[in-house]
Amino acid sequence: MIQDPKRYTITAALPYTNGPIHIGHLAGVYVPSDIYARFLRMQGRDVAFICGSDEHGVAISMKAKKEGITPQEVIDKYHTLIKKSFEDFGISFDNYSRTSAKIHHDTASQFFRTLYDKGDFIEEVTEQLYDAKANQFLADRFVIGTCPKCGNEEAYGDQCERCGSSLNATDLINPKSTITGETPILKSTKHWFLPLDRYDAFLREWILVGHKNDWKPNVYGQVKSWLEDGLKPRAVTRDLDWGIPVPVEGAEGKVLYVWFDAPIGYISSTKEWAQREGKDWEPYWKSEDTKLVHFIGKDNIVFHCVIFPAMLKAEGSYILPDNVPANEFLNLEGNKLSTSKNWAVWLHEYLEDFPEKQDVLRYALTSNAPETKDNDFTWKDFQARNNNELVAIFGNFINRVVVLTNKYYDGIVPQPNDFSEVDEATLTELKAYPAVIASSVERYRFREALGELMNVARLGNKYLADEEPWKVIKDNPERVKTQMYVALQIAGALSVLAEPFLPFTAQKLTRILKTENKLSWDTISENSDLIPAGHKIGEAELLFAKIEDEEIQKQVDKLEATKTANRAENKKAEPQKDLIQYEDFAKMDLRVGTILEAEKMPKANKLLVLKIDTGIDIRTIVSGIAESFSPEEIIGKKVTVLANLAPRNLRGVESQGMILMTTNPEGKLVFVNPDAEAGNGETIN
Repeated sequence: MIQDPKRYTITAALPYTNGPIHIGHLAGVYVPSDIYARFLRMQGRDVAFICGSDEHGVAISMKAKKEGITPQEVIDKYHTLIKKSFEDFGISFDNYSRTSAKIHHDTASQFFRTLYDKGDFIEEVTEQLYDAKANQFLADRFVIGTCPKCGNEEAYGDQCERCGSSLNATDLINPKSTITGETPILKSTKHWFLPLDRYDAFLREWILVGHKNDWKPNVYGQVKSWLEDGLKPRAVTRDLDWGIPVPVEGAEGKVLYVWFDAPIGYISSTKEWAQREGKDWEPYWKSEDTKLVHFIGKDNIVFHCVIFPAMLKAEGSYILPDNVPANEFLNLEGNKLSTSKNWAVWLHEYLEDFPEKQDVLRYALTSNAPETKDNDFTWKDFQARNNNELVAIFGNFINRVVVLTNKYYDGIVPQPNDFSEVDEATLTELKAYPAVIASSVERYRFREALGELMNVARLGNKYLADEEPWKVIKDNPERVKTQMYVALQIAGALSVLAEPFLPFTAQKLTRILKTENKLSWDTISENSDLIPAGHKIGEAELLFAKIEDEEIQKQVDKLEATKTANRAENKKAEPQKDLIQYEDFAKMDLRVGTILEAEKMPKANKLLVLKIDTGIDIRTIVSGIAESFSPEEIIGKKVTVLANLAPRNLRGVESQGMILMTTNPEGKLVFVNPDAEAGNGETIN
């Protein structure tokens, strides 16, 4: 670990511009990185908080093909949406760039040339999967097949999303092209490989020895597993028409593989920022007194802890990351988040549905952050955290303090009298919180840090509840001046300590207290007189509003609609049964009937006993539809009856036929209805 760095370079994973930002991205990468950057700036640190859109690779090409537009149109659409979403949500990047920018193309090309000229690449002709019908080589995401490790039949050519194994497209069993559905053939092509095995000893020493005690166990464990499996050369080029052209002769029609190009985007984005700000970019990437921290999700650990460091080591002039505090995955209502299946809470939609509630989502995601294991986001939990914590604890304390100060003293902070033991203890405890919160943030324990912030609000609530100034004011108004003074100091501390976690709330609270540019992180631990006597505060405003059940139900219904749409889209028709002759069909006597009576079969959850007018008789039919329909709702319904089915005894009742049913796209049973004009007894041919 670097002790007392001179500057910080903080990178947040470059989001793919093939879709919007969702809460999984926020919880895993962007909220924790923003908390860290904001905290460091409050300490007066020199910070470069860097990100940008990842605009190359197969995912973009696939999206373009699916939508019938060009890759450029795809990236322009989503880059604009993502950038605005981040800005609206308060993610405080110093620079948000894009990998389609000229500065990035130049930087990545130069990086490749440096390694190429030093002889760091292996040049090999290999056999790759080729779609003869589409007349193109298939990059990994254009191939789907069976995973050789877990048997998942929908594994991609680079990774199995069920077991997490990293794959090559040629490893897949029964591969299919996602472009044409054809079985690809093997065809020779030339590519350049980074020989990761050459860096095995360096990586073992740097990570397994050097970072054994300061990297998160989930990160350290995954890297250790990768190294123990044995590192192999990895291709840095691809046969694609979208990306950065490989800058050497004999590489026509090839581009830099996106995993090689994308992390260099951090460097090019830093260059872009430095040019705009009139700074020198090199110290932020090449000085040993710089602390480099990568914020990523767990699916990116290998790229940021093994491959990118190997690239930097090969180049020779760059520093290595001090830490890579990767988070696990956030699920949604019990299911894995999925861009392709629209199973997500999209940031831009959230901001439309919950205007001015950025901090509520920041709070919910941080307090439930998947720091060491996968966690689950539910709308009910989101509502509970807002109503029971932000409103009832934080907001309630601030509201009481501001309302009482305005009621008793016209908003002017009173001059305190002698402090009681409780007052002294409360102010002493308050002074300890900046160091406690800072310690958690510096160890990337943002959930823990947020919990300590809420403990400051709890301290305030307990103080008011125990002291009861609204009662004491009648008999001892001088004592209340001290009580309100102490409570206001806690409010002032909250306006500062909340800033990394709840920036919009901190800004609003600072405005209410009128303490702009008067308080800092250090003053809380050094000074008990944060808001001095005689200072005038503003009127009370609600920091947080209660979220009602109807608002939450709307979000739940939206997800249910997504589930239904996915079922309909993915529903596969049953394969055709064996051929029969017309004579076989003619043996079936299908009749129009009407349900006259219906009742539940005793001690049977699934069965209804129906009386049906078939036009030729009134008969009893037992049907397994009780879990889908109540008896009352189907009386009078027209049905299709298989009339000449041999009778069968079911729980002591003779069933004389069968009614025809199917399922709708939601998987719900529905009747196969004859036309309303058809009368009972009409035959169906």
